[in-house]
Amino acid sequence: MKIVAFGGSNSKESINKQLATYAASQFKNAEVEVIDLNDYELPLFGVDIEKTLGKPKLAQDFLDKMKSADLLVVSMAENNRNYSAAFKNITDWASRITEKIFAEKPMLLMTTSTGARGGASVLEISEKYFPRFGAKILKTFSLPSFEQNFKDGKITNDDLNNKLLQLIKEIQNEHI
Repeated sequence: MKIVAFGGSNSKESINKQLATYAASQFKNAEVEVIDLNDYELPLFGVDIEKTLGKPKLAQDFLDKMKSADLLVVSMAENNRNYSAAFKNITDWASRITEKIFAEKPMLLMTTSTGARGGASVLEISEKYFPRFGAKILKTFSLPSFEQNFKDGKITNDDLNNKLLQLIKEIQNEHI
């Protein structure tokens, strides 16, 4: 099974990329590829820019990564209670090539933040938005208070870690 994982942020120290990496590594017998949104940086989408650039190769490359996966592990960053501009921009470009950005792939959808709500707003938005663009959301997970609950590449709060591990087990038993 091939997992493509990423955090929905362009931060070099993205806490969501850290969470996605950790979660993906917990799947048994999986090949994991972690991608970085910085590798898909494009000008801010606009129809006038699209007329000049056409369909950028980086947008197609992003779509190809989604298609290559058997499972997507995505952790969304929350910026002002919504997606990060970096995530929105690559999906805007990719959606001009195909509406099914997530290629009808099963997905573990997550979020984390430094706050106690753990990115709840962006998780709610993503749960509504992603299926329209070809995501088959199997499970969701929110990690609150990242700095208190995640250290040295793993979740340190036993209850939260066990919850995530149970979700992963259910995905593997029921869907993979």
